Amino acid sequence: MTLPPWRPLLRSALQREGRSPAARWLQLATVAADGTPRVRTLVFRGWDGHGRMLLYTDGRSGKTAELTRQPAVEICWLLPKARQQYRFRGKVALCSIAQDADHCSNHWKQLSPGGRALWAWPQPGQPFQASAEYPAEIDEATPPPEHFLVLTLTVERVELLDLSHHPHRRLTWSLAQLWTEQRLNP
Repeated sequence: MTLPPWRPLLRSALQREGRSPAARWLQLATVAADGTPRVRTLVFRGWDGHGRMLLYTDGRSGKTAELTRQPAVEICWLLPKARQQYRFRGKVALCSIAQDADHCSNHWKQLSPGGRALWAWPQPGQPFQASAEYPAEIDEATPPPEHFLVLTLTVERVELLDLSHHPHRRLTWSLAQLWTEQRLNP
């Protein structure tokens, strides 16, 4: 698979971020049932063999219903050391254990024991119960729960705002335009 021209730029920016865990945090914007925006932080998990961005989520969270109702999203990824902001637009597909057990299990095993533990916590967004269990780690041998979802974003448009230049450099690429680069005013 030939990489789109923005992928090497992103890889270079990620290398400048070093080993900072925050370099993998990105913000996902969705639309709630009432039409209002919702933004939350997720962790970048890599790219699949088709060039789609991989993310994980808890199927019990509000974003699952939002993505099911409206799969069109935008992701904003700020890389402060590189002084670059990437915005990705596209459509998200949700994959559950019921849909593809092997696919989800493979991703589940890639999580750290502490990362897997989050899916054993009580349902996100519900009132806190001090008596509930919040395990710190879950062993790799534990099968993924039904609410472990793998999200794949099919990227349709990318915009880069590079603040390391004067004037700032703003570039965009679109799948519909075969990833032809266009420079925009910052």
